[in-house]
Amino acid sequence: MNKLLIRNARAWLVLFFALSGLKLYSQPAPWFTDGRFGLFLHWGLYSQTAGDWNGHPTKGGEHFMLYERIPVKTYAKIADQFNPTGFDADRWAQMAHDAGMKYLVITAKHHDGFAMYNSAVSDYNIVKRTPWGRDPMKELVVTCKKYGLKLCFYYSLGRDWENPDVPTNWPVKAGRSNTWDYPDEDAKDLNKYVENKVKPQLRELLTQYGPIGIIWFDTPELITKKQSEEIKDLIHSIQPHCIINSRIGNGLGDYAVVEQSLVSTARKNWEACITMSENWGYNRHDTKWKSPELLVRNLIEVVSKGGNLLLNVGPKGDGTWPVESQENLRAIGSWMKTNGEAIYGTRVWSSGKQTAQAVQADKKIAEKENVGMKDAVNDATSKEIVSDYCFTQKGKAIYLFVRSPTTATIDIPELSKSSFEIKSLSLLGSTSKVKWTQEKDALQLSLPTAEGQEIPIFVYKIEAK
Repeated sequence: MNKLLIRNARAWLVLFFALSGLKLYSQPAPWFTDGRFGLFLHWGLYSQTAGDWNGHPTKGGEHFMLYERIPVKTYAKIADQFNPTGFDADRWAQMAHDAGMKYLVITAKHHDGFAMYNSAVSDYNIVKRTPWGRDPMKELVVTCKKYGLKLCFYYSLGRDWENPDVPTNWPVKAGRSNTWDYPDEDAKDLNKYVENKVKPQLRELLTQYGPIGIIWFDTPELITKKQSEEIKDLIHSIQPHCIINSRIGNGLGDYAVVEQSLVSTARKNWEACITMSENWGYNRHDTKWKSPELLVRNLIEVVSKGGNLLLNVGPKGDGTWPVESQENLRAIGSWMKTNGEAIYGTRVWSSGKQTAQAVQADKKIAEKENVGMKDAVNDATSKEIVSDYCFTQKGKAIYLFVRSPTTATIDIPELSKSSFEIKSLSLLGSTSKVKWTQEKDALQLSLPTAEGQEIPIFVYKIEAK
């Protein structure tokens, strides 16, 4: 009887919102807010060229079609050489799973307009234009399910350099438009592009591959509020539980995106997407790889402030992953096996003293939050490693992360006896008894040696009396 009343109440609520013209959308699902860690994959024709064009290194990473002003017909010829025989969907999903990731976001269509799946809307896609002739998304559906990953699709919304009807306005009018093939910016009909390509391709992505966790939009550009609303309605009419990021534009979306930077204060419903090196897509000239220690620090920084981390890998044109990416994920996965409980399902520590590390670290690290669109190579994350600490919370348990310590002991004022009395304190991954003293002004904690540790970041589980 109670279940029937709940269903009826929900039905009347939905009807009320529909009649009133208001929108009723849920916040991100528990799998997203509990999962905390995902894999971003930038894979396309740009992966084949690997940072070169006509015998010279390009600028703009995977945006090089724009920088080099390459005609669509010329750029499309890259597909003739795109034959990723090293692609292994099982291996891709397994590496994400073993790294402790819970979802996978892959580029279904990037700014170049080339679909990395079998699209009936346009033959400008991986199945119809490449000698490989396979749909990688179909294979990823199977392997993501096998390893318990949510499959999600990236879709470039307000940029498409293959389509003649896509104007842009960043950083200036026509700043990211294909004006060498389609020079008349004022004649472009954005609605034609939305109706004839965006909506039909989104329908394909949402009907051909089973349940989709997220439609991860990028660069809304000149998409209108009405178009954003219609696109969101379309997605939810097909898959009501699909999450949509804020880059659908016009203040809509279920969560905010911060690109290539971190934030200084805790907040709800957000995700940071960052690269392991400088570029999103594979670039053979890219040598500035982040260490596993730095990447785990970023993960903790994001999660401790209520966010998710979407960490990028740029597969090569042959379908394999750079060795550096694989080594980083292996090391992260090893750390996560020991300490993952302090990441998954956690929230910002409710004491209100969440950003303890800000006392020292934030004075040295200048963080720049993403407030708008950026160019391809835009990494603004700090590369500095400092000794600090921060927290997460799950239920009654508090997790203390001591990052990159340089001393044998540490004082934690936030865990003083004047705040609460500690019942138990243990080091994750260790059976040894931890030496600690809780004084009136601080918790005094003895630390294990960081020497020889691949990722010298220690996590303590604390429960109050």
